[in-house]
Amino acid sequence: MAEQRQSLLTHSNSNYWIINTLESTSFSWIFIGQSNNPYKSTLSYLIFFIFTIAVPILSHIVFNCDACDDDHRRPFDLIVQLSLSVCCTLSFLNLSTFARKYGLRRFLFLNKLPDVSVKVRDGYSDQLHRSLNLLGSFIIPCFLADCVYKIWWFSSVGIQIPYIYNIYISHTLACVLLLSSWLYRTSLFFLVCVLFKLTCALQILRLQDFSKVFEKQSDVGSILKEHLAIRRTLRVISHRFRAFILATLVSVTASQFSSLLVTTKPGSLVNISTAGELALCSVTLVSGLFICLRSAAKITHKVQAVTSLGTKWHTCATIDSFDNVGPTEETPVANMTDRVDYHFNAHMDSDTDVEEEDELDNTKMVPIYRETISYQKRQALATYFENSRSGITVFGIMLDRVSLRMIVAVEMSLTLWLLKKTINFS
Repeated sequence: MAEQRQSLLTHSNSNYWIINTLESTSFSWIFIGQSNNPYKSTLSYLIFFIFTIAVPILSHIVFNCDACDDDHRRPFDLIVQLSLSVCCTLSFLNLSTFARKYGLRRFLFLNKLPDVSVKVRDGYSDQLHRSLNLLGSFIIPCFLADCVYKIWWFSSVGIQIPYIYNIYISHTLACVLLLSSWLYRTSLFFLVCVLFKLTCALQILRLQDFSKVFEKQSDVGSILKEHLAIRRTLRVISHRFRAFILATLVSVTASQFSSLLVTTKPGSLVNISTAGELALCSVTLVSGLFICLRSAAKITHKVQAVTSLGTKWHTCATIDSFDNVGPTEETPVANMTDRVDYHFNAHMDSDTDVEEEDELDNTKMVPIYRETISYQKRQALATYFENSRSGITVFGIMLDRVSLRMIVAVEMSLTLWLLKKTINFS
């Protein structure tokens, strides 16, 4: 058994080269600061201080450009720098704390993979690569857009801003530093959001694998044990990320409201050159927040779907047990020659997402006879499912689709309004 677990662990390590890269010496001192080496840890915090605090402060003081022409003024730079630095700080503290405490593999529950099925391991490996593509699809466009803005700004501002010795070298170095700061802060923020999504993806795969127990004659004790293990994992995930999610939600909302106030102030100059970076910052932060909220709402909905699935399973088993009971029979007798597979179509539920729920809602219900599981045991399990509110919580508040719709309505309204003011849609 030990050899089998070691073989599975070695196989998983070979598949997760992305995690190996993040844990390598090339990245551990840049992003996570998880190394026990005091020099690497110091270097990690030093890079964090330079790109998150020092460069933004110097940029705002030196390149504020109040005396510049209208196209090169930066009236909203303080909100941009403060919003990105706050979210980056939250990401760095969250990731560095738990990476040092648990290690990146245990933080992502990779140490639990030898205990799950091959299908779950393969699905998680696929999710890991998809998460890397998602990370790149958000970081690269935002970085390229900021590159275009920064290059245009420094190439056209001329001598309106201070420079040292040579204007071209000074502006080039300043542009590179500002772009590096932007890339570092957005990458770290999106990294934590994607890691949270990846952690939720593993539990979704476990839930989909767990739903297969209702397709066979299973023992109530084993079903309850597996569900309790999943609930405990969800509580651990909630505990690790609750402070980050709440703080990110508060900071992003505060950033959106601040942008609303300064852009609607009388005499405020709002166009693509002055507020373009503010709009890009807003889109970046809201996108990262939505990644976290959607992942939390999705796994919460999956857990709640298991409750419905358990009730259907209990109903099918009860109906089948009494289906062939005669008027004089006192005990239901299983009809072993005439079995009916109860198949529930996901389209019966009008408010469900068909694409996401097919695998759970279309689970075939195999008849469970009284010799296998008694009515009392099934009823107890169904009652447990109905009264166990599982999912991702933030200090007791369940992150489900109801809360997601409310937050999306507020954040998207502010973001789209800011984009309209910036791009001047008519």
